Amino acid sequence: MAFDIYDFTTLTSSIHQSLSESLPPLAVEMIEWTLVGLSMLIFVALFGLILVYLERKVCALFQQRLGPMRVGKWGLLQTIADFVKLLMKELITPNRADKFLYNLAPFIVIIVTFMAIAAIPFAKGLQALDFDIGVFYVSAISSLGVIGILLAGWASNNKYSLIGAMRSGAQIISYELSVGLTLITMIIFAGTMQISGIVDAQASGWFIFRGHIPAIIAFIIFLIAGTAETNRGPFDLAEAESELTAGFHTEYSGIKFAFFFLAEYVNLFIVSAMATVLFLGGWQPLHFGSFEGFNQVMDFIPPIFWFFGKVMFIIYMIMWFKWTFPRLRVDQILTLEWKYLLPVNLFNILLMTLIVLMGWHF
Repeated sequence: MAFDIYDFTTLTSSIHQSLSESLPPLAVEMIEWTLVGLSMLIFVALFGLILVYLERKVCALFQQRLGPMRVGKWGLLQTIADFVKLLMKELITPNRADKFLYNLAPFIVIIVTFMAIAAIPFAKGLQALDFDIGVFYVSAISSLGVIGILLAGWASNNKYSLIGAMRSGAQIISYELSVGLTLITMIIFAGTMQISGIVDAQASGWFIFRGHIPAIIAFIIFLIAGTAETNRGPFDLAEAESELTAGFHTEYSGIKFAFFFLAEYVNLFIVSAMATVLFLGGWQPLHFGSFEGFNQVMDFIPPIFWFFGKVMFIIYMIMWFKWTFPRLRVDQILTLEWKYLLPVNLFNILLMTLIVLMGWHF
């Protein structure tokens, strides 16, 4: 069976078929899940390193400097050098910390990110899990990450860590409402919670174009709330260096600190991927009505390139926010959510429902 860069179903089917010919069903399933797990591990490790490098270069761009340039050409090996350094660091546990919860917290944070990535479709046929409630699954799993943050802050027995964890908990739980309501808005428009079904429904046009004003409002709110959910600037009050040293992970070092650091960038990818799936067509190419020539040219670009191109665009926008806007106070963060985003979201759901019932969309 030939490999098709436009449909990875051929690749996955050929692997399953070759394993099934020589192994019992249970062994086939175990091997396939092992392959999926290893693929996720490699992807998270490599993509996390790439995002750290890009973050430094984007920051340097906005501050009119070069960024890392010494290790490797254009500083390409700088993040690898930093990762090796973190692996060699001594793991220190504070004397009065709750050792079990202190060591458990970083694993909860990183495991949650892996569970969320499993439901994201990278291209046609390239998706680990395809639930009929996929959007609900990603939303529910992503909300578990705050448990690891709260445990890390409390178990460290450090006042800065505790304050950072409390800020993060209040912020994440508050902005989960806006993220959830934007998801509901787009589910009403799509008519399904299955992520592959949402992507397939955008074959004739991305939802951000077909959904009129409610889709655009939901997209803007999702970007704002998603940035706050990932504790990134200007919503990074939970780890404000000028006040709390490093916030909830002040007492962590070595690989445990690396887990928190990596989870932040993986969560950035998850938020960007969900924005891509819900609003920008996922791996679907850009099509404009009856412009057949243009549409055929767009179809030549492989779906996986479309997906990662859109994801990197969203990631760049979120990085732009961080290095452009000043950090908000905790009262400003909560006021933005409860007094502005939440009422606008509730009105937007009603507006989207009206548009769907009246058939006013494309």
